[in-house]
Amino acid sequence: MDSFRQDDYNRSLSFGVDENSPIPRGVSRSAKGNSFLQGPKNHSERIRRSMGLLDQVATPGLGVSATPSSSLKYSTYTPSKLPIPSQYDVTGIVSPTPRRLKTQNMPADPMSLGSMSIPEQTRLAASLLMTPIRQPIASLESMTPSEVTEDFTLTNVNLLLEDDPGMSATAGLFEDFMKSFRVFSSPTDVFRLVAEYEKLCSEQVTMLNKLVKKANPGQNKFSKTVEVLNLLEQEKCTWRLLGSLYQDRQSAEDEETMDTGMDMERKSEQEISNSLFARNSSLRQSQIVVDWLERNAVDQIQDYYENVEFYSQSVCWENTLHSLQQKTARVSRSDRQLVSHMDPDAPVRENKPLAELDREDEARLLKNLFAKIRAGQLEDAQRLCKKCGQAWRAATLEGWKLYHDSNMKALSTGNIAAIEGNPNRDIWKATAWRMSQDERFHPYERAIAAVFSGNLKEVLPVCRSWDDCLWAYFRVLVDQQVEQEIRENVQPGRESQPLPDNYFDKLLTTNKIFQDLQAFPSEDIEMQSKQKYHLIQKYLILGEIDALVEEMGEWLQDDVHRPSQHLVRFMAHVVLFFRGLGLDSKEEICTAIIEAYVKNLIDVKHLELVSVYAAQLPESLQVECYAHFLEGIQEKDTRKYCLQLAEEAGLDVPKITKTVVENIRNRDLTEFTADTGSTPAIDAATSQVDRKKIEAIDWLVFDPSQRAEALKQSNAVMRTFLGIKKHDAAKEVFHKIPGDTIDVIMKNWLGHAGRVSLPVEDDNAIKEYLCIKAYLNALDTFNDWFEHFHNKKPVEPTVIEGATFHQKVQHEHEEKEFKMELERWQHGLNSNTKAVVDNIYNVLLFPNGGWMVDQYTDDLMDNSRATQLQRLRELCIPLLVFLLQSVLHTTGQYKQALMLADVIASEEQQLYTVFDKDELRKLLCKIRESSIELLDDNLDALGYEM
Repeated sequence: MDSFRQDDYNRSLSFGVDENSPIPRGVSRSAKGNSFLQGPKNHSERIRRSMGLLDQVATPGLGVSATPSSSLKYSTYTPSKLPIPSQYDVTGIVSPTPRRLKTQNMPADPMSLGSMSIPEQTRLAASLLMTPIRQPIASLESMTPSEVTEDFTLTNVNLLLEDDPGMSATAGLFEDFMKSFRVFSSPTDVFRLVAEYEKLCSEQVTMLNKLVKKANPGQNKFSKTVEVLNLLEQEKCTWRLLGSLYQDRQSAEDEETMDTGMDMERKSEQEISNSLFARNSSLRQSQIVVDWLERNAVDQIQDYYENVEFYSQSVCWENTLHSLQQKTARVSRSDRQLVSHMDPDAPVRENKPLAELDREDEARLLKNLFAKIRAGQLEDAQRLCKKCGQAWRAATLEGWKLYHDSNMKALSTGNIAAIEGNPNRDIWKATAWRMSQDERFHPYERAIAAVFSGNLKEVLPVCRSWDDCLWAYFRVLVDQQVEQEIRENVQPGRESQPLPDNYFDKLLTTNKIFQDLQAFPSEDIEMQSKQKYHLIQKYLILGEIDALVEEMGEWLQDDVHRPSQHLVRFMAHVVLFFRGLGLDSKEEICTAIIEAYVKNLIDVKHLELVSVYAAQLPESLQVECYAHFLEGIQEKDTRKYCLQLAEEAGLDVPKITKTVVENIRNRDLTEFTADTGSTPAIDAATSQVDRKKIEAIDWLVFDPSQRAEALKQSNAVMRTFLGIKKHDAAKEVFHKIPGDTIDVIMKNWLGHAGRVSLPVEDDNAIKEYLCIKAYLNALDTFNDWFEHFHNKKPVEPTVIEGATFHQKVQHEHEEKEFKMELERWQHGLNSNTKAVVDNIYNVLLFPNGGWMVDQYTDDLMDNSRATQLQRLRELCIPLLVFLLQSVLHTTGQYKQALMLADVIASEEQQLYTVFDKDELRKLLCKIRESSIELLDDNLDALGYEM
């Protein structure tokens, strides 16, 4: 009790009070005069001002440590928790929490919010929104921007109009995680990375809490926002657990081999405990779990727990005290049976109640004390006790501490240090155990005693959530192991007070704890144990990475309850975290998890993120996933940007772009069709699918080093279009290829291999490109000829019978113009005819083996390509031959038309092999017609003079 003033303790036990003692609630104004009202008025004003500050002030974020400490922990091996400084600390005015919510649907416990159903959360938020808005009192002129919470801007308001405000508000979290992942990419920064993840989630939770308070609870999208808030709250806690546990596990191997070098006979209780924590990693990690759960409770207690505020600042049970004073003065005639003494044990000893208002205050106080102990805030709990006039209760909360007298080893220095802990802790603990089983005490008072005495059975009844129960179990587990170690190494000459017989009846283990929670009597807690994040936390605590990865893999297979985008993001980063530690597990499932996250990013078009996480996949999946992503990108500038991102991420850009084009061009393939009866002027229309295939070529022309691949893929697309007579589409693809492509290919190869000949594949691609160019030129010139011959021929003027002199003069003038136009038309026709003949013969007499015939072959040739080339010869060459015969016959060049038969029959080109019997028969009929025309012109059948 050194830390508590003795006079405060005595005052709390005193029966009498001076005349300046505060008058309790429920007493009339006349009992104390107008001065009674002045105190509460000032107090309310202070609360109102403080709440105004709280509405305006940004509470500084919690410092991120590997594992938060607890004021209840036995050892110092858990890293210390950073303090929470605030320039605007108003806890002295409004109690340790900023807001008191007295609503019908308020959870009985701050830790139970996560287990509420969506309708309950909606009703809770509705009560939040119905709370009157307090006007800020304090001026903000003296505050810096970092100290003031930013109000809702137009952007924040617009978020409320979204279909899913929670998802829209947290969309930036995906990019934030990616940036952190890249910044802390070194294996030595893996725990800094986890701390950064926790910080990012914490910031989003803070923002979503504000958004929830602004949303309309009557809308379905509000439930979605609350759901996202709960997910991110759980994710924040899980990152905190992950970093704490695995930071300890990474160093556990070295610590377990440490030799403390202490003489067991001279150890104090605290030293025995420290030594146990130093060498027992399992116990140390159990304490880390306790600290983690307490740290999580701190976050919740600040927002959701009731304030405890009393009108007296020094005397407890003021209403009971006032009633006793009235009876002593014979002023009150009440028949109520109240305690007759004011010492702390009076209600139990006399089996009489306190005044009704005091019982309410006492219940609220005990509930808050338990919440603070649950959150590891023992010192805050003691301050609250003292503030409420119960310094004796604060003193009792000191009794559990382990005894340590450093003077036993440092007397030679001459400095006397303070003694720590309780030398009679065993007696105190046995008493606390009996108290926790005494039903005359309030349930929360029994639970507080049970926490410090290790009586799990009496703690669980007040636990309202899975986290509460888990905390109680691990708290008792640590207590059992430390107590057992101390009693096995007790100082000689001192016999410890025996513990109750059932203290060690149920020795806990981590596996046993989770088995109990899965079969917990409370249906709500049993259901909470099956929630996804609680399962993740369970496997992390147990250290069962394989089981965790398998569980997450099963979630991805569930099409009905598919994990949310945020959960998939978390799962992917957990897998990457394990990789960073070298803890590879179930590689196939881990890959599937990362792949699922990449697909989610593709679906929502997170351009900057896809490449980063695709790079974490195996090489084959990298190409497949990123190629799938690029297929949906249409804008040219965006395509360039995505390729740049892929290059920065270390992806195989050439292979990816090739895959993109192949995927698109192989979609909706159509068989080649033959129709030599139609003309190119009647061309098949270009569909949207065709348009995508055309635009896909752009992926390969950005990088000059890929020009050879661009040429091959373009040839493949054009082959398809030519085979189905989509000549306009083929021309568009042809124009996608830069004019200097062949030169660039040659230069690239010379720079790579010197004067070595081009690879057979590239050489054949160049020839195929030239073949297609010749064919398209032939079709273009024929279309020009066709248009000129049929649509541009001038019409001969006519004169009507009985025309006037003026009309006859006009007709003569039109005749002259007609002859001039006809002469020009004929000249143009001759020119176009020559161009058609030349260009078609360029195809028919194509050098180096013929049109669409590879000059070189090897064993690696693509059989499907060879089949397409042969099919194109069978479709295109007969078509061009018929077109050429038609042009020659139409323009009266019958002898040249007959010469086609020699070209077709030539063994050098062997063009006859691409004609079927019907086509040859049809061609011979056409040649026969030209021969008849020659005979009509008094020439022989071959066009020679007779």
